[in-house]
Amino acid sequence: MNEEKLNATIRRFLKEVGVTSQREIEKAVRAAIESGRSGETESCAATMTLEMPALGLRHVIQGKIES
Repeated sequence: MNEEKLNATIRRFLKEVGVTSQREIEKAVRAAIESGRSGETESCAATMTLEMPALGLRHVIQGKIES
C-alpha cells in the first residue's frame, strides 16, 4: 500500500465532499428561507453518512446547521 497516494486520494475526496456539501446546504437553506419554509435564525439537524461498501465501512456524523 502506498501511504502517500492513499492520503492524497482521501484528502482530494474529502475536499470535494466538503465543497459540494457546503454548496448544497447553502442552496437548500436559501430556498427554504425564500419560500417561507424556514426562518433566517433557525437550526436544522443534519446527518452525513460515509459508506464504502467494499470495505464494510459505514460512518454516520450528526450535527446541527444554524442559519
